[in-house]
Amino acid sequence: QVHLVESGGGLVQAGGSLRLSCAASGRTFSSHSMGWFRQAPGKEREFVAAISRSGGQTYYAEFVKGRFTISRYNAKNMVWLQMNSLKPEDTAIYYCTADREFGHTVAPAYEYWGQGTQVTVSS
Repeated sequence: QVHLVESGGGLVQAGGSLRLSCAASGRTFSSHSMGWFRQAPGKEREFVAAISRSGGQTYYAEFVKGRFTISRYNAKNMVWLQMNSLKPEDTAIYYCTADREFGHTVAPAYEYWGQGTQVTVSS
């Protein structure tokens, strides 16, 4: 079992940056690929980024390529999402997720979820 806790959300102006953190508990962290999803009001939860178990592979949604970077450090059970050049349309609750397989981009494929952290980008 993996328990996930996100932090680092907040209010930022357009063009600014935020770094989201996800702390995982459980001995099996390194055996899971990790991901970030987001959900804006009135919209479905959507895939943002994923990283493989070792961190050697990453995958991004088209709308964040070149702006967001996902990383992990297995020795500390941590995952991060560095978000640069933020836009008002990036406003959403951001969720950290864990899955046995790498590369899934749909929410039902992910086994574990955090409670989410709010990111608000003002124009």
